[in-house]
Amino acid sequence: MDFLENSVRVTGKRGSIEVITGSMFSGKTEELIRRLRRAQFAGLKVEIFKPSLDNRYSETRVVSHDDKSIISTPVDNASAILLFAGDVNVVGIDEAQFFDNSIIDVCNTLADNGIRVVVAGLDMDFMGKPFGPIPALLAVAEFVTKVHAICMRCGNLAQYSFRKSGESQVVLLGEKNLYEPLCRDCYIAALNK
Repeated sequence: MDFLENSVRVTGKRGSIEVITGSMFSGKTEELIRRLRRAQFAGLKVEIFKPSLDNRYSETRVVSHDDKSIISTPVDNASAILLFAGDVNVVGIDEAQFFDNSIIDVCNTLADNGIRVVVAGLDMDFMGKPFGPIPALLAVAEFVTKVHAICMRCGNLAQYSFRKSGESQVVLLGEKNLYEPLCRDCYIAALNK
């Protein structure tokens, strides 16, 4: 990320989309918070949004697994972000995989209006399939950062979010009680047990 930040010189009002993606427990939200705090320190007006269904840690804060947090506005749908964004320089969106595909148009509209949009979300669901609108966001983003967790079984880099329970719905909010990050080999082995 330092290469990106040190090589891009911003002059005037330029919009862009940045996507931070990876498995659960990979530091996506932590990186989102870091970028948004830096923008705030620079004196930029920042608004942060998250889906209202994600209330695992807080109703009104985006919270990382290591307890870093930043105030946010929970929204029921992606179009509400356009209503609340107002006159801002930077918009942050956490858990974007929980929005429908309209989040893509929302992010493009914001970026087209000169706003820097920083989005975090899971790229794959627990079945290892592309998750919601994230693949399309990756396609339209100027900048993509894929972060990795550590495999809980062998210690290698992990890119899969293995669900430890037998529940089959795609959206199931949970933490380490329900999910563990696994590398490809350990994920395949876990599926075949």
